[in-house]
Amino acid sequence: MHGLYLLWWVQEQHNSPALVAAILAAGDLAVTACEVPTGWFADRFGYRLSLIVGSSAQVGGMLCCWLGEGVSGMLAASLLVAVGDGFRSGADEALLYQSCAALDRGQEFQRIDAATRTVRLAAMVGLILIGGVIVETWGFSTGWLVETALCAAGLIIACVMVEPPASPDVDTAHDDPATPGGTDWAPRGYLWPLLALTAPAALLSGAATAASFWAQTKGDGDPGRMTWLVAALTLAEAAGSMIAARLPAAGVRSQALLAGLGALAVMTALTRDSGLLPAAAFLSLILGVAHPLRAAAIQRLAVDGIRARAASIASACDKVCDTIALMLAGFSRRR
Repeated sequence: MHGLYLLWWVQEQHNSPALVAAILAAGDLAVTACEVPTGWFADRFGYRLSLIVGSSAQVGGMLCCWLGEGVSGMLAASLLVAVGDGFRSGADEALLYQSCAALDRGQEFQRIDAATRTVRLAAMVGLILIGGVIVETWGFSTGWLVETALCAAGLIIACVMVEPPASPDVDTAHDDPATPGGTDWAPRGYLWPLLALTAPAALLSGAATAASFWAQTKGDGDPGRMTWLVAALTLAEAAGSMIAARLPAAGVRSQALLAGLGALAVMTALTRDSGLLPAAAFLSLILGVAHPLRAAAIQRLAVDGIRARAASIASACDKVCDTIALMLAGFSRRR
C-alpha cells in the first residue's frame, strides 16, 4: 500500500489533500523527534525489544490506516507509524553489527548490510506493483489486510530474534583517520566524528529527494509514468547498494567524494532541463552507495551502549535534510 495510501485517504475516505499533507508532515516531524529517544531505548533495553516495540506500533498503524476514520484515524495512524519507524531505526543496524561481531565477522557487516538494502529496495518495487494489482482486483480492504499481515509477519520475526552478547569491536579498519574505531572512543568525544560521517550522506539524501520531486512534478503527471519513474529511482538506489557491497571500508573522505559527485549532478539538473531525469537517477545511485558505507563506518566508530543512538542520529539528519530539500524544491517548482 506504499503507493496507494494517498488515494485511500483522499479518494476513498474523502479527506482534503491539504489535511492529508499536514498530517503526513506531522508524522515526518514525529519520526525525527523519536529518533534519538528510541535509539537510547534500544541501547538501554536491547535492540531486539526495540524492534518488537517498533513492529507492534507498525501493526497498530496499519490497522488505524485501514479502520480509522476522519482526522483522528489519520493522526493516530501517522503517529503510530512514526513511532514504529523510530524504534526500528538504528536498532536494526546495531543488532546486525553486534551479531556479526559476536560471530567474529565484524568486517562483513558492510557487505551484509548493503546486500540487505539491495534486497529490501528491490522488494519494495515489487510490493508496490503487487499492491496496485491487489487493490484493482479485490479492493482496498484486501490491500490493507495483506499489508497488516506483512507487518504482523515482521513482528513475529522480531520476536524470534536473539539478542547478541556485548563484545569488543573487531573491525577497526577504515580509510580515514577522522573515522576512528575501537572502544577507546567515549560518547563525549564521539559527536563531531559522527556528524562528519553523517552530513555528506544526509545532504545527498536531501538532493535525491529534491531531484525526485522535480522529476515527478515535471510533465503531464500520468500515473503510469509516475509509477515507473519511482520504480526506476528505487532500482537505481538498489544498484548503488549492490555496488557498496563490493567496496572496501570507507570513511569521511569517501563520503565527501560521493557528496561532491551529488553536487555536480544537482548543478547539471539546474542548468540543463534535459539532465533532470539522469541527475535524479544518478543521485539515487550514489545515495545507495553512501548509505551502507556510512552505516558500516558509524558502527566501527561507535561503542557498545551507543550503537543504536549513533545510527538514529544519522537517520534523523537524513530526515531533516529531506524535509528542507522538499520544501525548497516545492517552492522552486511553484516559482
